[in-house]
Amino acid sequence: MFGISRQGIYQREQRVNKRVRELQQVKASVITERMCLPRLGTRKLYYLLKDKFVCNGIKIGRDGLFAFLQSEHLLIKPKRAYHKTTNSKHWLHKYPNLLKDTKVKRINEVWVSDITYIDTKEKTAYLSLITDTFSRKIMGYHLHETLHTDGVEMALKDAL
Repeated sequence: MFGISRQGIYQREQRVNKRVRELQQVKASVITERMCLPRLGTRKLYYLLKDKFVCNGIKIGRDGLFAFLQSEHLLIKPKRAYHKTTNSKHWLHKYPNLLKDTKVKRINEVWVSDITYIDTKEKTAYLSLITDTFSRKIMGYHLHETLHTDGVEMALKDAL
C-alpha cells in the first residue's frame, strides 16, 4: 500500500507507541519536579532531568523538551515585573526641565534626584537617591516604605 510494506507500517506504529510511553515518563518527571519548584523553567528542568532521561533511554533534547512542554501546556509564563511609580497625568502643576540645555562644568553644581522601587519578600520599598550630575556620585539616599515626600526629604538631609 503506497509503497510501504506491512512490516514498515507496524514498525512505525511501534515507534510511535514507544515515543508516547517515553513522553509520558518525561511528563511525570516534570510534574514531580514542579511539585517542589513550581516556577522552575524549562532550561533548568532539562539540566536536572537530563541524567534521568539518559538512564531511562529517553532521547530528548532541550528544544524537544520545550516543544513537548508547549504541546502539553506545561510552560511557565514569565511574570511581568512592573510597578507603576510615575503618574504624569495628574492635575497638579508639572515643572519644566530648567537644566535641559545646561552644560555642567564642576562638582556640586547640579544635583538630581530619583526614586526607584526595590521588591523584598514582604513588600515593596522605595529608594530615594540624590546624585551629583557631574561626578555621578550618590550624595544621599534613603530607603522608605511609601512614596511620600518625607523619604526624599531624608535623602536630601543625608546629602547635605
